Amino acid sequence: MKRTFNIAILLVLTLSFFNAAPTEFDKYDSKVAVIKFKTEVVDYGTIVQNSDGTRLFTFTNTGDAPLLITNVKTTCGCTVPTYSKAPILPGETGHLNIKYDTKRLGAFTKTVTVMSNAEGGNKILKIKGTIVAAK
Repeated sequence: MKRTFNIAILLVLTLSFFNAAPTEFDKYDSKVAVIKFKTEVVDYGTIVQNSDGTRLFTFTNTGDAPLLITNVKTTCGCTVPTYSKAPILPGETGHLNIKYDTKRLGAFTKTVTVMSNAEGGNKILKIKGTIVAAK
């Protein structure tokens, strides 16, 4: 009898604990930024040594919160990123400039990691191409 009473009390406490949890998941709208790149790979093609190595990645904030790019990392010092530190509002477009050192000959493939407050975390972009000697 005492055992049944203890189980009943434990059951009532357990049920009251789960009923205390909020059941309305839509109660708090959470706005997020979403970064959508026009292209995630920039192909330089075949370019001549010492030519202009600057290319542009264009993106749009398709979310409903301001997008803030916190950092952009590249795989080597031969690739230099430039980007705006200002927030990109929902619906607005931004640009990420990448400058590759075209003194080096041969094929290359480099990655650029964009860190931001966007949904999904870091975004990895690529640049690739081949540099040939000037004639």
